[in-house]
Parts: sequence; C-alpha cells; structure tokens
Amino acid sequence: MPNFQYGFSMMMTKIIISIVLLGFTTLGFADDTLNTKNLTLTQLYDQLISLHLGRKGYTLGANLSPAQKETSVSHLVEGASPGTYKFIDGNLAVVADATTHRVMLLFEKFDDVSSQTIHDLVGSLFMDYDEPTTSAHDKIIYWAYDAKGKISSQKFQKIKSQKKKPDILATVKLNSSLEVLGREPTTDKGEAYYIISSPPLLKQFHLD
Repeated sequence: MPNFQYGFSMMMTKIIISIVLLGFTTLGFADDTLNTKNLTLTQLYDQLISLHLGRKGYTLGANLSPAQKETSVSHLVEGASPGTYKFIDGNLAVVADATTHRVMLLFEKFDDVSSQTIHDLVGSLFMDYDEPTTSAHDKIIYWAYDAKGKISSQKFQKIKSQKKKPDILATVKLNSSLEVLGREPTTDKGEAYYIISSPPLLKQFHLD
C-alpha cells in the first residue's frame, strides 16, 4: 500500500500542475482573469455545486455524505496538501477539504485498457456533460464552465477569436493515449484519465 500511496500522490501532483500550468493556457484557458477573487470559499463551493459536476455519487463542491466520510476514513491516501485529504473509492480518487469535507477534485485513471473501454468512458462523459467546449489532437477533451454553466464550443471560439480568455470556474478534462474522437475502437490498448476540478478552488488551497 505505501508504494501505491506514494505513486498516487506523485501522479496527482503532476496532473494538477499540468492542468493549471499547461492545459488551460495551451487551449486558451487561464485562471488569472477569473471573477472569483471576491468570493468567499463557501460562495465558491456553492457556485460549484450549482454546476452539478460529479461522478459516482460525488459532486464537485458538495459535502461528503456520511457513507462517503466513512469510506474516506478507511481508504485514506498519504501525501495530501495542507487543508485537504485524499482517499480512494473503488477506482475513483477524491480530494476533499479537511475542514468542511467538501469535494475539491475527482480523478479516475484507467491503465492498460482496451480501446473499447476508453471509448465507453468517453461516451459516458458525453452522456453526463453533453458536447464538449473544446478538444485537442482527438485525445484531449475539455468541458469548461463559468458561473452561468457550460461554455459552448461556439462561445469559446468567439472568445478565442477576440483574443480574450474565458472566466473558468470548473472543468472536466479527459486525456487519452489513444485517439478517440471520430475514431472507431481498435484492438490497441492504452490509458486514459479524467479529472473534475476548479482552477480558482485549487488556487485558494495553493495547489496551482
């Protein structure tokens, strides 16, 4: 278990850094223009709850249920940043606020899985979140949200054409080692992960 915990902590750190420092800027996202500077932490959480972003019974910004808290106690992972804790529920990794027990981040990784499994995952995310905001290389898919809801691809392209940066409150990101958009499943195997997070929330906890 220690090796798994260390590996998970290192993997989470690298992914969070890649999202905040690389993913958003590469695709035109940024967190330096967010209109969330004057929000209290509670207000930020409440805005995130209103977006209804979650998986497997967990919702970004929402309080853990009593059952989820019990799971967190028995499946804690070492190496959490100050003010947070991490745990595993099945294959889903959860980062929560240590004071309020609200969900800060959801992450699930699939290693050495079939192309069909990755396609099924993509289909599941499309069912949950509908059409994405943007994508890259047929391997990376983003659903981006501001305080009003999901940013459509049309709105995103308009903002980008005006050389502006959208105010991102939260994102769902899928990253696959195999091309999945516009492709039929193959016999190849690969890996994929999705992560549901909020740049301004991560910034509040100095995870950026």
